[in-house]
Amino acid sequence: MQNYKHIFRLCLLCWYSIMFSQINVKNIEIVRDAYGVPHIFGKTDAETAYGLAWAHSEDDFKTIQLAYMAGNGLLSKHKGIKAAPIDFLSQVIESQKTSDSLYHTLHPDFRKVLEGYTEGINRYAKLHPKEILEEDLFPITPQKIGAYTFFQLFISNQADDLMVAIVNDKIPVYKPTINEDVKGSNTLAFNSSKTGEEATYLAINTHQPLEGPTSWYEAHLVSEEGTNILGATFAGAPCILTGVNENLGWSHTVNYPDKADVYSLEMHPQKKHVYLVDGKEYKLKNKKAHFHMKVLGIPVKLSKTYYTSIYGPTLKNKTGYFSVRTPTLFNIKAMEQWWRMNKAKSFTEFYNILKMNALPGYNIGYADKNDTIFYISNGRIPKRNEQYDWTQVVPGNTLETLWTEYYKTEELPQVINPKSGFIYNANHSPFKSTDKNENPRADAFSKTMNYELYDNNRSTRLLQLIEENPIVDYKTFKKIKYDRTLPTPLAYNFVDFNALFEMKPEDYPDIAKLLTRIQLWNRTADADSMGAGAYAVFYYTLRDYYNRLGPSKTFNPLLIATCLRKAQKYMLKHFGTIDIALGDFQKLVRGNKEIPIYGLPDVITAMRGEPYKKGTLQITHGESYIGLVRFTPTNTEIETVISYGSSDHPNSPHYDDQMEMYANFQTKKMSLKKEEVYKKAVEIYRPD
Repeated sequence: MQNYKHIFRLCLLCWYSIMFSQINVKNIEIVRDAYGVPHIFGKTDAETAYGLAWAHSEDDFKTIQLAYMAGNGLLSKHKGIKAAPIDFLSQVIESQKTSDSLYHTLHPDFRKVLEGYTEGINRYAKLHPKEILEEDLFPITPQKIGAYTFFQLFISNQADDLMVAIVNDKIPVYKPTINEDVKGSNTLAFNSSKTGEEATYLAINTHQPLEGPTSWYEAHLVSEEGTNILGATFAGAPCILTGVNENLGWSHTVNYPDKADVYSLEMHPQKKHVYLVDGKEYKLKNKKAHFHMKVLGIPVKLSKTYYTSIYGPTLKNKTGYFSVRTPTLFNIKAMEQWWRMNKAKSFTEFYNILKMNALPGYNIGYADKNDTIFYISNGRIPKRNEQYDWTQVVPGNTLETLWTEYYKTEELPQVINPKSGFIYNANHSPFKSTDKNENPRADAFSKTMNYELYDNNRSTRLLQLIEENPIVDYKTFKKIKYDRTLPTPLAYNFVDFNALFEMKPEDYPDIAKLLTRIQLWNRTADADSMGAGAYAVFYYTLRDYYNRLGPSKTFNPLLIATCLRKAQKYMLKHFGTIDIALGDFQKLVRGNKEIPIYGLPDVITAMRGEPYKKGTLQITHGESYIGLVRFTPTNTEIETVISYGSSDHPNSPHYDDQMEMYANFQTKKMSLKKEEVYKKAVEIYRPD
């Protein structure tokens, strides 16, 4: 039976390729450079997308499949019951149904790109059947890509946290935690009034997981239809998500306005699954989500009930029925917008593309060859009734809370070409995006948007460095981007333990040496720093005590001393001494290669790790794809580095060949010029 199923899938792949083929592979060339980065040249955008799908599949077909499975409710069929919550979520938000129903809203030109990309994926799958993880995933269709994108963007709006809170019978309101420090990115740009030369600088510096569906993959896409962009993308995406073309570039950081809402439904006292809105009766739509567990290796299908209301996907817990509403549920054009951003030739064109208002969030830092710099706290932000507190659960019994409109791009916090000559963002307040005299004013925006008002360590340090340098030449620009120092005082937006630096060591004789070491530390997270090593162990110890704190989230000296004692005990147990450097404690790991690494949570060069072995940490999140760009009126200079390498295959020379550069603050020179790419080519071939 399994044999017949396999043959059927292969036949279906063949049929799909024949029916939807628009690709002539003779028009496509994949050029691999010395680091295995694919430079893809196609006649059309669709053919370039085919080449991207092929090259990325060669390097990491597994992750692409896992990403698509998650968005299409198939992950538990591959991984079993542990993946059931993901499959349940993708079905509760109806990612597949929404993608199917809204697919027609995408522009025909972009649909061709999606079709080209899927054709590349399916062709690779057909020729490499042993690499297929779940046959039911194939053939990949544009709609399945849409479902995957829809799912990822729902999560990016933190709406999944609200769903989890409902299921766990907790008040589903977003609150920062000590884990917020994993969610970080930086962007900064300078124009000629700050660089002191006829040049504009842009730092692309997103902090992402180093592995998995939202880790970065570097590529260069070129077509005869006006595409020439180099940057980074996620597994399964048909275009670049952050990058630079011959005219302009942009980077993203996550922003935190209110992007999702929770509604408490008023249920009818007698009628089952009936809720009341302004006294009118509405019937909940009762639906089933399906997922799998494996019994003796055999997938067994299970189901769980969910509902939909006029407000959105709805779940029941011990206290009632709650609906979640977020703008991502009603639009699937985000990827099309990114694709159009890839092709923009000027700021005016770029800004008009932003008016599609399809990206649900993300700050954008922008620079171009015409000396333009720009920042916007971008997002698809609902226009909400001012009479309600949208930071809390709102009534789901009135149309007054059922928002249907969104703020236009022009109505969002933004700055263009400030006299200061710089813009910056590190996931902090959009009202602190340039010099204090030129920032957007918080009181000019609705309180229902609930924009961030805080600073953090990275934003504080960035502004300090920028203000210390009246002129930021390119050398200084790189120095700022690679800064590893925490500010004084510390400026974590979710916790305060500055009392650490005011404690007298003589009052704590058992931990006096450790306390002194941290207090005398220069606050710089270098791999060879013992002060940084001591601080890192202490910092990770804090997590165990965070939930004991009151609303102020402030550690007093008594609790800090407790954490220091625990940190000291940990160091003695695993290392036999408290004299450990940061690089002794945390490692950049890939296969059998381990490298001592710099960085801490919430320094500009942010790093975050998870337990590894022998008391050490393996870095799992932080500095990932780094792009440094210098625009002049006649040239675009680019240097990049990625944490590991271009391939996910351990036997590939590009599995870990960028690790040393990454650890030593080095980059590789990249070019958008075809002749330079071919001149330095190591391998040139066509996809099959």
